[in-house]
Amino acid sequence: MNEEELKRLIEKYYNGESTEEEESILRDYFRKNNIPEGYEAEKLIFSFYTESAELPDPSLDFEARILAGIDASEIKRGSHKIKKYLLPLLSTAAGLLILAGSYFFFTNRAVSGDTFTDPEIAYAETIKILRDVSTQLNHGAQVLEPVGKINEIKRKSFESINKSTKIVEKNLKNLNYLQRAIEISHVPVEKNINK
Repeated sequence: MNEEELKRLIEKYYNGESTEEEESILRDYFRKNNIPEGYEAEKLIFSFYTESAELPDPSLDFEARILAGIDASEIKRGSHKIKKYLLPLLSTAAGLLILAGSYFFFTNRAVSGDTFTDPEIAYAETIKILRDVSTQLNHGAQVLEPVGKINEIKRKSFESINKSTKIVEKNLKNLNYLQRAIEISHVPVEKNINK
C-alpha cells in the first residue's frame, strides 16, 4: 500500500466514513513492523483493536453477578455497623443485669436466726459465711471477664494505631529533611557563598 492510499484510508477512518473492509485493511497493514515514519500512533491504535478483539465477551449473567456482589458488600457493611453499636450496648446491659441480680441475691438471703454463745462456734460460722461470700463474688468476677477482655482488645488496638502513627510521622519527618536537602541543593552556588 502506498502512502497516499494509507493517508486516504486513515482520513476516512478518523472521519467515521470507513467501511469494515477498509478498517480490516488498516489493521492488517499496521500489524507489520515496517510502517512509514509518523504513523506510530495509528499503529498503537490498530494493534489495540486487534488485541481487544481477542478478549471474550462477558457472560450473560455478568451484570447480575456484579450487582449481587455490590448488594452483598452493602449488607455486610450494614452488619458491621450494627455490631459496632450493639456490642457495647449489650455489654452494658449484661453488666447492669449482673449488678441487679447480685443486689437481689444478697438482700433476699435468709438471715441467720440464732446467735452463738460459744465464741469458737461463732468464729467458725463467720469463716464459713465469709468463704461463701468470697465464692459468690469470685463467681460474679468470672462472669465479668469478657468485659475485661473487650477493654484489653481496645487497649491493644489503640497501641497498634499509635505505633502506626509514629511510623508515619517519622517517615514524614524524613521526607521533610529530604525535601529541604533538595531545596538547598538547587540553590545556585553564588547564593550559598553569600550566605
